[in-house]
Parts: sequence; C-alpha cells; structure tokens
Amino acid sequence: MVSCFPSTPKKLAMTIACFLGGASLFGFGLHLSYVHVAPQQARIKARNDFVRERLRKKHGK
Repeated sequence: MVSCFPSTPKKLAMTIACFLGGASLFGFGLHLSYVHVAPQQARIKARNDFVRERLRKKHGK
C-alpha cells in the first residue's frame, strides 16, 4: 500500500494552502448564496401573489 501523505514540509505546506484556498472559496460561495436568498424568495412570493390574483380575477373566485 502506498501512502499519499506529503513527504516533504514544502509539499505539506502546499497541501494545506490548497485546502485552505478551496475551503475559503467554498465559504465565499456559501456566503453569496445566503446573501441572495431573501431577494429571490421575495421575487418568487411576488410572482406567486400576482398569478393567484390574476387567476382570481379571471375565474371570479
């Protein structure tokens, strides 16, 4: 069985740097996702309300 652990301190530092870089990109994407959730939900609610009101007017309910 071959070990995949970095054999030198430089390789270990590069592995840690790549991991932290990926984790920071993931965290930034997660942050952007949470920031844009409320406006998207408000837009969907407004569209649903518009469609419901239009259907009520059209069908007289």
